[in-house]
Amino acid sequence: MMACFERASPALREILLKIHRAERPVEIDHHVHEFGSVHYHVQCSASDPHCVYLSISTPFLSRGLTFSSQLPENILEMVNGIFPRIIETIEPSEEGYQLTLKLDFSRIPHDKASTKTITEISSVRAVILSSHLKEILTKVELNGMYKPIKLVYRPSEPFFLIKQQVKITAVFPMRFKENEDVVLATAFFQELTDVGNSEKCRKAPRCIWSPIPPPELRGESIEDLCTNCGFVTFDITSRHMEGKKLDKTVWNLLNFYTFVKYYVKSTRGFIQRRMRMRLEKLIQPLQDVVEVDREDRRHEKTAKGCKRVKKWINASKSKIVRKRRKLMNKIKRIRFRIKIHSFVGRFRRRWLKLPKFSRVTRYIKLE
Repeated sequence: MMACFERASPALREILLKIHRAERPVEIDHHVHEFGSVHYHVQCSASDPHCVYLSISTPFLSRGLTFSSQLPENILEMVNGIFPRIIETIEPSEEGYQLTLKLDFSRIPHDKASTKTITEISSVRAVILSSHLKEILTKVELNGMYKPIKLVYRPSEPFFLIKQQVKITAVFPMRFKENEDVVLATAFFQELTDVGNSEKCRKAPRCIWSPIPPPELRGESIEDLCTNCGFVTFDITSRHMEGKKLDKTVWNLLNFYTFVKYYVKSTRGFIQRRMRMRLEKLIQPLQDVVEVDREDRRHEKTAKGCKRVKKWINASKSKIVRKRRKLMNKIKRIRFRIKIHSFVGRFRRRWLKLPKFSRVTRYIKLE
């Protein structure tokens, strides 16, 4: 996300630094695609390591104004003005690209300043897009067109420019996928409007947020005017277009969507982090109670062998006496069993009478 705010392309800078710092000649043929449908093609031959070819393709910001496939002359002059001794424009450019540059690395010294030089060369994308927006504003003024111009820097993120007599109005339709982001962004826009219109920020462009489309966008398509987070409007005056302020103003307009998304994402992460911390504080007393309960259970387990003693201590006096009597009776039955023989003999004689037989058997002889 932070790479979107940098004028230099991080991927292109890394490739150019690799070529410049290589101890031996390297053969490189890289294709790099970045946000905004920007396409880079970097070529370097081992036979000529000091000569690097860089081809760039970037989409046009506006479809309403017609430009040729090649970049205008003023944009080429801006690109060549970055480092005239190092950068050379090749005509015609490579097929499928709008601009091809020849970089002479032999004129870049191998010291700390080389990193700054290559970083400036990697910002050619920002120079092209900023110059492109300036060209649009110039054509609008010359042609006397005061109707809204739709600009598309990234897909699904269009914004409008309306050239007026005293100022230039930039309108951004804001859309978000999730309801939480809509709430955070709405609060941010309201605060931005209050702070931007205060006395401390009187030099900054005037900012207006409205949940409905501004009157300048009457007649535009319904798709462009259907939003879930309203419209943000900036009034850019002549003092914001003077000297170096012009490049900064144009670059801020191109990256306003990215800045808002970064703010919403950071705020959402901060709120979630604070909610987790608050939740941990609320749960801490419950965790302390659980730990105390665990300690009590441990003590009960250690005292499990003395369970009978606890029962005797907790029992009443009458229960203790009864238990003693039962215990003594059990002991008597086990150790002192008394057999009453007289009763058993009487029972047998009375109820169990059997016939008597003589022990000597006699036989009678039959005649």
